[in-house]
Amino acid sequence: MTEHRSPSPSPASTTADPTTVPPFPRATVLGYPRIGPRRELKAALESHWAGTTSVDELEASAAELRQRTTARLVALGLGAADAAVPSSFSYYDQVLDVAALLGAVPDRFADLTDGSDLAGYFALARGDRTRPPLEMTKWFDTNYHYLVPEIGPLTPVRLVGDRPVRELLGTARRGVTGRPVLVGPVTFLLLAKAADDAPVGFHPLDRLTDVVTAYGDLLRALAAAGAPWVQLDEPALVTDGDVPRDRVLAAAATAYGALAGGLALPDRPALLVATPYGPAGDALPVLADAGVDAVAVDLVRGDVDAVVASLTGRFAGRSVVAGVVDGHNVWRTDLDAALGTLNRLADGLPDVRVCVGTSTSLLHVPHDVEEEMDLDPLIRSWLAFADQKVREVVTLAAAMTDGPGSVAATLDQARTTVASRRTAPGVERPDVRARVAALTDADHHRSPYPVRAAQQAAALPLPPLPTTTIGSFPQTPQIRRARAAHRRGDLTSTEYTAVMRTHIAEVVASQEELGLDVLVHGEAERNDMVQYFAELLEGFAVTQHGWVQSYGSRCTRPSVLWGDVVRPEPMTVPWTTYAASLTDRPLKGMLTGPVTILAWSFVRDDQPLADTARQVALALRDEATDLEAAGVGVIQVDEPALRELLPLRAVDRPAYLRWSVDAFRLATSGVADSTQVHTHLCYSEFGAVMEAIDALDADVTSIEAARSRMEVLDDVGRTGFSRGVGPGVYDIHSPRVPDVAEIEDLLERALRTVPADRLWVNPDCGLKTRRPQEVAAALRNLVAATATVRARL
Repeated sequence: MTEHRSPSPSPASTTADPTTVPPFPRATVLGYPRIGPRRELKAALESHWAGTTSVDELEASAAELRQRTTARLVALGLGAADAAVPSSFSYYDQVLDVAALLGAVPDRFADLTDGSDLAGYFALARGDRTRPPLEMTKWFDTNYHYLVPEIGPLTPVRLVGDRPVRELLGTARRGVTGRPVLVGPVTFLLLAKAADDAPVGFHPLDRLTDVVTAYGDLLRALAAAGAPWVQLDEPALVTDGDVPRDRVLAAAATAYGALAGGLALPDRPALLVATPYGPAGDALPVLADAGVDAVAVDLVRGDVDAVVASLTGRFAGRSVVAGVVDGHNVWRTDLDAALGTLNRLADGLPDVRVCVGTSTSLLHVPHDVEEEMDLDPLIRSWLAFADQKVREVVTLAAAMTDGPGSVAATLDQARTTVASRRTAPGVERPDVRARVAALTDADHHRSPYPVRAAQQAAALPLPPLPTTTIGSFPQTPQIRRARAAHRRGDLTSTEYTAVMRTHIAEVVASQEELGLDVLVHGEAERNDMVQYFAELLEGFAVTQHGWVQSYGSRCTRPSVLWGDVVRPEPMTVPWTTYAASLTDRPLKGMLTGPVTILAWSFVRDDQPLADTARQVALALRDEATDLEAAGVGVIQVDEPALRELLPLRAVDRPAYLRWSVDAFRLATSGVADSTQVHTHLCYSEFGAVMEAIDALDADVTSIEAARSRMEVLDDVGRTGFSRGVGPGVYDIHSPRVPDVAEIEDLLERALRTVPADRLWVNPDCGLKTRRPQEVAAALRNLVAATATVRARL
């Protein structure tokens, strides 16, 4: 195996002099989990929001967490003095960080102009009594949610904050040279939406010059504070969005021509532009010609030969950070394969400094697999969380610099691990594979909707604008304590079931008192809408401390899907039938759909996702038919992640949409026409997949709409959606309670697109994270608003 060292500096096609650029570290990661190994940031945030701690105490807790993170990364082998340690902390969201830093806030928050004011920052994220928060949606093809900036022609854009500078200085005081990490200017604007008062034809990208000017001011401030490198993340360059590709590339050329080519070292730091989540393709030559000092490329999803072809002859003396360690999943890296990729890159670009990194930020994986002592040791040996991935990066960098012999023992261990995954019992089960192979087209279809609708109307007599919720009700402290006690063995299974039944009875009674038309059992027994099923299906493993940030203080524990999937016994039938016995009103059975189970788990990477989706769908199909046999006439199969897994490049999307739709239909087509099938989708931009949502063929589709004030219905109308629709009228991700007039207005907007006989009324999402008093008030207003609008029909 070839040993590669730094090339001698040579002239580059840029106005910057490469001899003044500090060498980029041989090993780095693009970001690190910021919530804390024991969710310390979550605890600090929620204590502050509850009024228990002051803003100074919150700042102190955050500073302590940042200090521990920095020390941990140095201890794992990243250099303390060469900008190898990324400063990727955020109190809530990295896109919101930039909006606050630039003072780019909508008119309703015009009083919030100080980018360092945490009260204003949290108001943008969570809203307040009179102002709704910024819209929230998915970050590329991940389960992380970002806050959507609202930019218009007159939105103020100028540098108003200095938090990155202060955090850099804090890191320096601990003897570590940090590397500030920010969302890049092009991605920031492409992720923004036009402000409500923007003229027709305006796009936030029209404000590129103003945003780049503000970034230039920030870069100068960071250089003055001693930053040798700054990382600007530009994942929008690897995706096909609604802005023409030539305009995106022109924006990148303009932005980085100004920031890298127009600002001379040392007035600015050296610039690393990261392009995670996929191949950067035609963006790489643009960045190279603009004069950036280093690029980070995703070589887990990207192709090394394409990178070589893009940069040959135009990146001499500069650095490429090769993302060969997967930041998006938890499997240990095949180090031999990664070394092969690194050597191909170094051989193809002999005049470029090749460094080792992660394909994405490690934001998407938990902290440390060594904490998972309850996991099967064999399965644990296959996994690499953030800390293990840092070590893998360091190992690969050592192998590149000093030769593979310097890390021979580690390489041997990795080979053993890779081999054990291929041959372990349960990874492949002949009975599961035979059932998948026997599927036919008939297994994916029900009768036409008009036939189903007639039978369902007879079985489920409902008023116009039927009201319901999405599924979960608040997980109270009492529920959580009972679950923890059962897990410890302090409550027997019989005692635990009795406690959960009490909570279910309370939820059913409260819905009847509120006047809802179709009830749910509240899911008191479920810790998480995916983990619950993962614990009951074979082929999955669950973690104890594997928390990953979803948004703000909200964290999830993705399960690990490692083998072929089998349902040993019914999973939801006893809870659902008990709840149904308590009421004469229709009650929904609640299942999580196959695509969402995949999207919100760490999924095996040794076979196509489509194959794994079919296995999960068959398990859910069995559950749905058992629910129906037990007398449940309404079954909701949630697919909030359908948009989330959509490939970032258009050419890859048709195949994904085919298998994802087929998986849902496989899960739901085993029930009779009289059984009403619902689905739910939330917190994504749905325009690109509205035809696929229609193709799911659910009888009722509920969809997030409150924060965007029913914008999604434009896509519903365009598609000609002909079945039931429930656009959300209550934003559950904010603590504010919408008043009756606000909900009435949203319903009237919805009725302009959806006929009254097909319009359902529901919140945006499940109510698990809200407080009971908020939920009761909001649902009371929802029912009252519905009654008023019904009376006007």
